[in-house]
Amino acid sequence: MTATVAAAQQGFRVRYTLATKLVNELVEAADDRQLARTIARYGRVDLLCIDELGYMELDRRGAELLFQVLTEREETASVAIAFNDSFSSWTKTFTDPRLCAAIVDRLTFAGNIIETGTSSYRLAHARATRATTTDKEHR
Repeated sequence: MTATVAAAQQGFRVRYTLATKLVNELVEAADDRQLARTIARYGRVDLLCIDELGYMELDRRGAELLFQVLTEREETASVAIAFNDSFSSWTKTFTDPRLCAAIVDRLTFAGNIIETGTSSYRLAHARATRATTTDKEHR
């Protein structure tokens, strides 16, 4: 069971999103003059899970909008980030060094960093599912 599901089952308001989807939503909201409402909506959940953050470079505008969401949640609500590299590589995603440092600061201040290693949860889950299916077929 994932932490997201466990938190939701315990009654917490949880929102899971891909980083690119979140940034695209923020850009569209800014263009439609709905940014404050959208940021507030992300600020109201107890746990915001952002997946696949390190897979693409964010332009300055996208990074700044993401920073606003993180600032809205700072010290009031939890954020879980899935990033497959060390903090030193975050400048590949957030190309402005000052903005990158500010984002890392927001995420790490009074936070917990959990390194899960290099094994893939999705791959392990797929293998376990295939093994279970194969066992049932051979019975």
